[in-house]
Amino acid sequence: MASARQVLCLCALLCVPRVRCEPIRYSVAEEGESGSVVANVAEDAGLTPAQLSARRARIASPDGRQHFGLERATGRLVLAERLDREEMCGRSLTCTLAFELLLENPLQFFRVEVAVEDVNDHSPVFPEERVTFQIPERGDPGSRFPVEAAQDLDVGSNSIQAYSIAPENEYFSVSFKHPRKKFIELVLEKPLDREEQPELLLSLIATDGGSPPRSGTTQIHIVVLDANDNAPAFTQEVYVGQALENAPAGSVVLRVVATDPDVGVNGDISYRFSQAVSESQLPFTIDTLSGEIRVTKPLDFETIQKYELSMLATDGGGLSSMCSVVVEVLDVNDNAPELVVSSFSSPLPENTEPGTLVALFAVRDRDSGVNGEISCALEDQVSFSLRPAYKNYYELVTVTTLDREEKAQYLLVITAADTGTPPITTTETFTVDISDVNDNAPVFNQTSYTMYVQENNIPGVLVGAISAVDSDTGPNAKVTYSLWPVLPTEWDPCSCISVNSENGHVFVLRPLDYEQVRQLEVLVSATDAGSPPLSTNVTVCLLVVDENDNAPLVLHPAQDSSPPSSELVPASADVGDLVTKVVAVDADSGQNSWLSFHLLRATDPGLFAVGSQNGEVRLRRPVTERDAVKQKLEVLVRDNGRPPLSATAALNILLLNGLSQEHLPQQELAVQDEDSSLTIYLIISLVFVSLLFLTSFAAFVACKMFKRKELKGGHVLYGTGNLQSSLAAGAAAGTLPHAYCYEINLTTGSGNSEFKFLKPILPSVPPQHSDTGRGVADTEDFPPILNSMGDAALDISGTPSVGHFNGLPFRSVSTQWNA
Repeated sequence: MASARQVLCLCALLCVPRVRCEPIRYSVAEEGESGSVVANVAEDAGLTPAQLSARRARIASPDGRQHFGLERATGRLVLAERLDREEMCGRSLTCTLAFELLLENPLQFFRVEVAVEDVNDHSPVFPEERVTFQIPERGDPGSRFPVEAAQDLDVGSNSIQAYSIAPENEYFSVSFKHPRKKFIELVLEKPLDREEQPELLLSLIATDGGSPPRSGTTQIHIVVLDANDNAPAFTQEVYVGQALENAPAGSVVLRVVATDPDVGVNGDISYRFSQAVSESQLPFTIDTLSGEIRVTKPLDFETIQKYELSMLATDGGGLSSMCSVVVEVLDVNDNAPELVVSSFSSPLPENTEPGTLVALFAVRDRDSGVNGEISCALEDQVSFSLRPAYKNYYELVTVTTLDREEKAQYLLVITAADTGTPPITTTETFTVDISDVNDNAPVFNQTSYTMYVQENNIPGVLVGAISAVDSDTGPNAKVTYSLWPVLPTEWDPCSCISVNSENGHVFVLRPLDYEQVRQLEVLVSATDAGSPPLSTNVTVCLLVVDENDNAPLVLHPAQDSSPPSSELVPASADVGDLVTKVVAVDADSGQNSWLSFHLLRATDPGLFAVGSQNGEVRLRRPVTERDAVKQKLEVLVRDNGRPPLSATAALNILLLNGLSQEHLPQQELAVQDEDSSLTIYLIISLVFVSLLFLTSFAAFVACKMFKRKELKGGHVLYGTGNLQSSLAAGAAAGTLPHAYCYEINLTTGSGNSEFKFLKPILPSVPPQHSDTGRGVADTEDFPPILNSMGDAALDISGTPSVGHFNGLPFRSVSTQWNA
């Protein structure tokens, strides 16, 4: 039921027109005290006091002067000031004050007219306190002598209603035809006799029709003269002339003419204005001889549209007559239009809806006719529009959505022009500021950030800065930064990196190890302080730069084996044959992992040579019988860092100088000289070869099993802490070209051994992984495997095949040794 009532009220409200066609009329007596109640305008307009307050009702006067006030709480119309009807309307018979009762929301106008009623608050006043007439004797009864009428500012019944003479006498009476006439007449009822009474002193009394009545008096002094029995006579009783309000000084408006049949001095006529208005206050002057009336001061149609003057013609004998002169001032387009602003809203939020009222103003022009007709236009605007509201009221409204980031201030120039010739225009500028709304998220100056930090850094080191800007303003543009991990991981990278929430500086909180962590990725969020806040994310990639903090690690020969292994060299080996190879890796990367090999010490320095780049140990000369059977070499492995780090590798090499029967005693003697025997060496060699075979086979099986397990799990083949891990790390660091997997098949009783190795198929090798400076042998180089029965002849043949290793494609080559 309540919702239905609300719908009916809404429909009734929408049906109310904006303007009430018939005005609401009241009347009030002048001289009322300020605050006096005129009427209950809300009741007469069909409104309640609550509606007046809710719809922001107020009084809007066209001339901007507030004569009345509105009590919103009661709906009563009260006097805002004391009203003086004579000041506002002069002697006009009607005095009406018109204004509008304006309701802003929704916009509605009620026309209100208040008639100001006259109060008898002015007494009649004669222009002169004493009037003297020189009347010739033998004057004919019925002769009339004009006297300027008294002025009463009141109108209607409160104006002058009667004239009388005191004391009553038999010579004069008063002729009073119409209260609006500018003069009255003394009528001579009986001829004067200078010899009986040379002069008379009378009182002329003017009485108005007020209650109680008011009166004014002037003294009439009658001087009896000898016979000048003809007074001047005007050709017209009323003269009418016109003058433009911009007429220059000296312009002739009209000419009055009076005649006197007397001759001589009694027939000389002079003209002058009556003393009702001081000639110094009039914008006109009259030529006393010719009767021409000229303009002396600028005229203003908007101040006085018509002048009503009394003209007096006097002959030389003192007789005079009067006429009325009416000068009409013609309007000229000399007033610019005026704009009276009723309401103005600034600043406006940038999310203001189209159609929002920005300003309400009225236009007026003090000129009349076409000179007072006004049109308004808004210059060069697409976001705002000007539309008429009611009569001379206009609304300035928005027509599009506003965006402070595109334009923060609008200068709206409104031009009002009249239709005069030439037209006069007036411009009014409205400065509308646009206030900010949080509608823009922060924007980073890069799509992503890459920063670098040296490993083993100082905790809290500054590595870079991020920056985001927000095109909003004030708190909506204040950006704060926060850190988030890119993906959930086992450890939080945010514990290593910190970002300053105010300036975006990025710090590394703890030392980093390149060999453990080479890259960190985090998300940095930039959030503004708006409500609700807006944010943007960016990825920050932190790359750890390697330092030379790892010494080379020797993988082969193993330095911790007990007893140490020995390499066998047959006596038939040629110069340049490969004896063994030192394999080392460096956990660093780049040039820090480039290894070089140098021979430090040797039992016979001239017998062996070490490749500086690949660590291959080769014969420099043939083996002789004078060479010691047991050779010890110490090889220095050094990286290319600054400063360089190094490691040493110890090698044991046994020289097999021959196994023939004719040399056996000599060999046994030589061995005995060294506290050993050839038989022991042969047994040791056989055991060593057998152990090497068993070890290789076990390593091969373990490698295959471990490889399958790692490939199945998606992980690297070799873990940290063992030989395979070191090989993989060395390959990744750049020491070895790539990780290798060796497959060794040895068949007992046959002279064939098969050795398989894998080589990656890569399109190119990065500079840091080039062969220069790396410390491992090529895949084609590997130590020969000898049996314990004598010299071995190496026959290598390879057949390539394609496979995969550690997620990369490899070429497999099967190689045969025929011993």
